[in-house]
Amino acid sequence: MARYVIGDIQGCFEELTLLLDKLEFDASRDRLWLVGDLVNRGPQSLEVLRWIMGQGSAVQTVLGNHDLHLLAVAAGIAKRKAGDTLDAILDHPQCAAFCEWLRYQPLMLDLGDALLVHAGVWPGWNKEKALEAAAAVEATLRGEQWRAFLEDMYGSQPAHWSDAKNKTERLRFTVNACTRMRFVDKDLNLQLKYKGELDQAPAGLQPWFAAQGRKRTPRVLCGHWSALGLRMNDEVWATDTGCIWGGQLTAVNLDTAAVIQQPALRSYQEVAAE
Repeated sequence: MARYVIGDIQGCFEELTLLLDKLEFDASRDRLWLVGDLVNRGPQSLEVLRWIMGQGSAVQTVLGNHDLHLLAVAAGIAKRKAGDTLDAILDHPQCAAFCEWLRYQPLMLDLGDALLVHAGVWPGWNKEKALEAAAAVEATLRGEQWRAFLEDMYGSQPAHWSDAKNKTERLRFTVNACTRMRFVDKDLNLQLKYKGELDQAPAGLQPWFAAQGRKRTPRVLCGHWSALGLRMNDEVWATDTGCIWGGQLTAVNLDTAAVIQQPALRSYQEVAAE
């Protein structure tokens, strides 16, 4: 059995198919862990979603910001954005079933020796606190008040866990940390505006995984940050290599650390957007 983590797919179904061929993926034997952002920006979000849903326990995913955006748009809470490529899902007669499946996907997964999450683990959390915070979001998204949760999800405040005054603010902070975070400041406040490369970051910003005072967790398997590219060390395996921007779709073998990549067949987006 082989185990792989795969970076942000974002509707790049042709590249996913070619990458799976390179892996010689067999659902009866192998396991895939996906870092979220299954849909949007690429051309075949519907095909990606239907394929994943058909693989059963062989393929597991966490939710990314684009997956949550799909849920909010489908629920009539958010508007479609320029550059969205969600129409095939939103206009499909089984859209409600696709969204129901997405609502039950986790925000974070504990793989024992690693944590799987879309953007990262807020540096003020240890493993137990991170999983507890994520579980609260998951329970709310799966519950009767999921639409109210999506209405309250948007916004960049509070920037620090200790500033969250109620459940709604704790849930919003957790979503931002797990699906949007790239940088924090010296006090570990989320800094969500800058999305670019490390060496061009404004003064005072530090990547979440290298923040001074960061609490120890198992290695974090994540994506979200295409400008960071592939980064593999003891702290983090970041696997978003920008397939939608003409980069690559990346898989990493969890047991051997071997990297397998499929170049994008073309660039699907011209300007990066969250």
